[in-house]
Amino acid sequence: MIREVDLAFIKIHILYHAAKDEVYGVGLIEELARHGYKLSPGTLYPTLAKMVKLGLLTFECRTVDHKQRKYYRITPSGLAQLEKVKVKIGELYEEVMENSGASIKLRSDFIT
Repeated sequence: MIREVDLAFIKIHILYHAAKDEVYGVGLIEELARHGYKLSPGTLYPTLAKMVKLGLLTFECRTVDHKQRKYYRITPSGLAQLEKVKVKIGELYEEVMENSGASIKLRSDFIT
């Protein structure tokens, strides 16, 4: 389950950074590492391709130091999704963090 949550957070980070400015693969790997995500190109690039296919990102190829590099930007659809996610994150944060000081008791009917 943690991997699925991490991948969702990674996608949110990508949308957030692509909304601020164009991004590229190696730069994203470095930025995500600052947040504790150890991401390989084999994970990142398929994720970016899927986000492009879903219409959340667009890209432009450029040559930098004699190498092809894809620069990604958020689309209007991606921006709309990011705004929806921000609302959901805010709601979840409020719900989870309001109980952070209290001990959480498990109901016996949830324990199998």
